[in-house]
Amino acid sequence: MTNTRQPNILAIHTGGTISMQENELGLVSTQASNPLAQIEQQSVNLTNIELLNKPSPHINFNDMHLIMDTVFSNYDQYDGFVITHGTDTLEETAYYLLETLPHDKPVAITGAMRSSNEIGSDGLYNFLSAIRVVSDTNPLNKGVYIVFNDEVHDAKYVTKSHTTNTNTFQSPNHGPVAIITKDKIVYFHEPSINTHHHVKKSIHSNIALLKAYVGMDSELLTYIAHSNYDGVVIEALGQGNLPPNTLNGLYELKKQNIPVVLLSRCINGIVGGYYNYEGGGHDLIKYDVIFSYNINAVKSRILLGLLLENEVNHEDMAFYFSS
Repeated sequence: MTNTRQPNILAIHTGGTISMQENELGLVSTQASNPLAQIEQQSVNLTNIELLNKPSPHINFNDMHLIMDTVFSNYDQYDGFVITHGTDTLEETAYYLLETLPHDKPVAITGAMRSSNEIGSDGLYNFLSAIRVVSDTNPLNKGVYIVFNDEVHDAKYVTKSHTTNTNTFQSPNHGPVAIITKDKIVYFHEPSINTHHHVKKSIHSNIALLKAYVGMDSELLTYIAHSNYDGVVIEALGQGNLPPNTLNGLYELKKQNIPVVLLSRCINGIVGGYYNYEGGGHDLIKYDVIFSYNINAVKSRILLGLLLENEVNHEDMAFYFSS
């Protein structure tokens, strides 16, 4: 007779809509405790920790580091981890964990688009689905994922795509890693395995995030170059191009040794030095811009912050953003 050990799962609750309730006026607000923290699951040995109770717009880098450190300090005691989190910044926390944790155990982050007492509330279902994912014996479930609405998404590529739809999390260019059926989890491809940037402190670098637009000039870039900023991320036009009036600002940033990371404001596709005109991607190479090939702007900001904390040089930064 085979004695199958139940997996030990740690659930870390941090707040968000999944823990909130709607009042008679239709307003959604934080409650004193998370109702999911009382859930028992017979198929696993489940331990619940109420670490934070914040709406996700209140989450900061210190909170992300606390979540990471809580997983890391319990890493040897559990087989998998589930984190409940507000959806607005969920993808950023997920990516922070992807870049700072080992990748030999499953970490699933989930949340809800509807509060716990709304009709059609999705929080409990997503939570139980996340437990299923981290309890799965398939070797492809190792790494950091977002589990939402019967889909499993790679933390590297996923983004929130809709303000209210329960199917809000999508992975442009890639699609989900797996789908969740009634009796199994079907995996389509292997997860991302990023270089481990474990840091002993949270990100303290001040990194600006800008979006390129018609008629953009150097004013903001010049201000950043001579202010208390350590880096800048720019959502550029098309395949990585900028209006010509931004070039003086880029030159000022280069003189101050402030790294500039460039990606596209387009949802799909990648950037590169392809256009050889003033402000085109090829022209921008002489200003030492770093092209970010696979992650969006908010995740590029996190990666740049981690690289700065680890004192990575410019050449190696370019390597990390290209991988």
